[in-house]
Amino acid sequence: MDSLTQIVLGGAVAAAVAPPGHRRAALLAGAALGTLPDLDALWLGFTAADPVAVMTDHRSVSHSLLVLPWVAALVWWLFKRFGRGRVAQAPVRWFWAMQLALVTHPLLDAFTVYGTQLWWPLRPHPTMGASVFIIDPAYTVWLLLGCVLAWFGRARPWAGKVLAAALVVSSGYLGWTLLAKAQVDRAAQQQLAAMGLGDAPRFSVPMPFNSLLWRVVAMTPSGYVVADRSLVADQGPMHFQGYPSNVQALREAADVPAVQRLQWFNRGFMRAQVVDGTLVLSDLRMGLEPDYTFNFAVARQADGQWQAMVPEQRRSDYGSPQARAEVGRRLAAMWHRIWHEPPAAAVL
Repeated sequence: MDSLTQIVLGGAVAAAVAPPGHRRAALLAGAALGTLPDLDALWLGFTAADPVAVMTDHRSVSHSLLVLPWVAALVWWLFKRFGRGRVAQAPVRWFWAMQLALVTHPLLDAFTVYGTQLWWPLRPHPTMGASVFIIDPAYTVWLLLGCVLAWFGRARPWAGKVLAAALVVSSGYLGWTLLAKAQVDRAAQQQLAAMGLGDAPRFSVPMPFNSLLWRVVAMTPSGYVVADRSLVADQGPMHFQGYPSNVQALREAADVPAVQRLQWFNRGFMRAQVVDGTLVLSDLRMGLEPDYTFNFAVARQADGQWQAMVPEQRRSDYGSPQARAEVGRRLAAMWHRIWHEPPAAAVL
């Protein structure tokens, strides 16, 4: 999730657990701890060998449930041993405040589609719950409001109740997104089965900034199909549109380390294109057709073989007036699509 959300989640959790008299300090400490795991992005920016490593190593050791509890315990011990302040006055409450402020960060990230390595250094596929977009105001606003009111309420009893209510409402919203996702997945499965793709690998993910409009992608032998689903407007079957992918080139380059790394990280949800003799892989989980957020050139063709290269990230140009206008058009179309079911042939 975005940094603001992680800050207010960490602050709300810590302040709800710490003693009322320590509430302001807990808001600040929780905000800092809630930010800590994402600082790995700064470290990777200096140390990672290439952009594929940056993407696939983010949310790894710093987001592991096998690591963070020990980090929280160490921070707690240092403050208890040498701080001689609030932590020493209420060690048990502060222990759990620090633990929860850190651990809730990767747990929330696991609800997004990016992929969170909850069990690093073990190597299952990263967890991608894909029920919440990376920025979702409907989740964040309650925590932000709770933290602001608690800051001014200090040790007053109502401030603690506000924090508890904010955590309950935001957690309830996460529960709603799981129910919404299950409803979308059910509709997608029915239509894909009718298309002979009932066993095709697929994923569903909410469109930006909401949980009412969803996107479903399923892989096919020659590429992939995409459909959207509004939980407000749509009643009939989903309408999938097919897109090509160079599956032969992807298969031939299967031994390239960057290809293997991306296959593990995104579970094969990639579009493959050959551009000027270079294999470019696009992560289908983030972005909208035809523009995807993460595109990597990973191999070059030489003598009929794919040769590994230092991966290069191919970024979409959003700086031009035309590109910004296109983003605005798509957001407006998305908002309209939430409330209106299009004709069968129309796509977002």
